[in-house]
Amino acid sequence: MPLTVQKLVSRITFRQLQVFLAVYKTGSYSRAGELLGLTQPAVSSQMRQLEAALEVPVFEYIGRKLFCTAAGEKLAASIDVIFAELRSLQTDLAAMQGQVAGQLNLVAVSTAQYVVPYLLKGFLQEHPDVDINIRVVNRAEALRRLGENQDHIVVMGIVPENRPLASLPFLDNELLPVAAPDHPVHSRKNLTVQQFLDSGLLLREAGSGSRLALELFCQQQRLTLAPKMELGSNDTIKHGVLAGLGVAVLPRLSILAELKLGLIKPLELEGFPIRRSWCAVYPKGKHPTPAMQAFLNYLQAHLAELAGIFE
Repeated sequence: MPLTVQKLVSRITFRQLQVFLAVYKTGSYSRAGELLGLTQPAVSSQMRQLEAALEVPVFEYIGRKLFCTAAGEKLAASIDVIFAELRSLQTDLAAMQGQVAGQLNLVAVSTAQYVVPYLLKGFLQEHPDVDINIRVVNRAEALRRLGENQDHIVVMGIVPENRPLASLPFLDNELLPVAAPDHPVHSRKNLTVQQFLDSGLLLREAGSGSRLALELFCQQQRLTLAPKMELGSNDTIKHGVLAGLGVAVLPRLSILAELKLGLIKPLELEGFPIRRSWCAVYPKGKHPTPAMQAFLNYLQAHLAELAGIFE
């Protein structure tokens, strides 16, 4: 090993590289400190030590804005390689000991964010050495990431049939017609589905999974959708229902507390609830990592248990 490399290795620590990467990704010393549980002076100190070891600046301020230097960009690329090798080493060492470790990158469509935490609790009890990253996105972004093979598993509802995707259904997703308890729709006799849909429907934006499920249902039943208002999330729609703005069709899992407290009331309508399945989805032909395979195995082995959580 050349002396210059020996000198560099003796002066650089993994902690400095970790702090550098946090600053690089957040673009801020203070936000990097919040991410790592460090004060801003501690972050600054780590960066000064790193720059002294490298003998080049890795960040610079222009005005009040922080920029990464050309040397810093090279360093960021090298750190990605170093940390990737460390993750691979962690996985290999765990496998030698009969354990599952490594990184598991999950993506959940926005409505699935209510489900994923319950999946992870039991999984991490069985595999505590797995490092999990979760990203919550809309359906369009989830499909884009699937197409580019950016993650290990995407948790979503309706899986496109025209794409080379593998999926594991693991939990029912019930879509309920609901309104506030004092909404006039509850007093109507022999209420039809079309009358419900015409009672001020609050609906997700085009392309969302829950809207797509409702659209497919309406196509099959020859019903028309004329939403009163389009909103960008199920939480926003839920609060719109609570405020008496209109009626909605919402995933049961997103309104469990409100249903128990009687703040939102479901309606008995023909064809409801609309039943779909939450699925763990990944590209066909993808070679599962040990952590990914362990997660799929966990879902398969705990189907009945997962269903019971939300009863």
